[in-house]
Order: sequence, then C-alpha cells, then structure tokens
Amino acid sequence: MNRESIKEELIKIVKEKSLTTGVERVLTSGRTSSYYIDAKMTTLDPKGANLTAKLILETVKEFDIDAIGGYTLGADPIVSSVAALSAETDRPLPAFIVRKEPKKHGERKMIEGPFQAGWKVAVVDDVITTGGSTLKACQAVEEEGGKVVLALALVDRLEGGRENLEGKGYKLISLISRKDLLD
Repeated sequence: MNRESIKEELIKIVKEKSLTTGVERVLTSGRTSSYYIDAKMTTLDPKGANLTAKLILETVKEFDIDAIGGYTLGADPIVSSVAALSAETDRPLPAFIVRKEPKKHGERKMIEGPFQAGWKVAVVDDVITTGGSTLKACQAVEEEGGKVVLALALVDRLEGGRENLEGKGYKLISLISRKDLLD
C-alpha cells in the first residue's frame, strides 16, 4: 500500500469507528462541538492501529528522530503501535508516554518508557483541537532534555491547534483533518 491508499483506508476507519455527528459534546479543550472524534476506537482497533502506525512511519522517514511519544491517554495506543511496527524496519523507534503529573513514588518520573535526554523525538496526539495536550507533552520532553523535532496528529480539528503549536516553534503534521472527515 502506498501512502495515499493507507490514508484513504484510515479515513474510512475513522469515519466508521470514531466519528459521531449531530450530538453536542464537550471536548477536552472545554469547547462544545456538534461532532466528536473518539480516536481510540480507531487506534485500539487492529486494522486502525496498523494503518495509523504505517502512515506515521511513512511520515517520519524524512525526519531524524530517536523515539516517538506523547501525552497519555491519546498517544498511548498510537506510540505503542508505531514502536511495534517499527521493529520490522531498519529504524526501530522506542516509544514513551508523558504522564499528566509526575509519579508520586519510585523515581517520580514525568515520562515513562526508554526516553533519554538528548533524544530527538516526534510527539503524537490522537486528536488536536487547541493543541494544549500536545504542548504539555512537548514541554515535558524539553524539560527532561529532549528535542521535539515535530508534532503529529492523527486528526486535526482545524480549531487553532496548529497555530498554537507553531506559535511555540513546533512543526505539526496532521495525518487527517476535519475536512477529510466532514467534507
């Protein structure tokens, strides 16, 4: 499968499994919306996880990164799938997860997994509205000595997230946008 056919198949799965329209919902950002994307219904589906990971691996080929991670819970299934699928490539990518708050015991880590200071990373989120969760993950990576090369979104709702991330100096690549799902 080439990049475009992977994306087309992924859009079909997101529409089928994750998109709900016509029902008012409150989003993480606090905004309300007449459509809702429960991306975990796609990223935890075997085929959806596989296609998401394939598309991300295709996307990050042109970037020099050491690992892939993101803010819990949206990034968890995505980075796990990418790490697993990358093991079959010439460029395995370890995954890491940024906690909502530091662990209160043990090493009191903010980042879980084999993250190392000095690594260049991609930070992933399932759905971006304002980019707040992705920004928190990027800031946590930098506080722990990592370098964010790019941010990735499975779905960009096109509601200011790109502008917020780019305003802080982060490059955002969206695999799918609201237009792909609703137009």
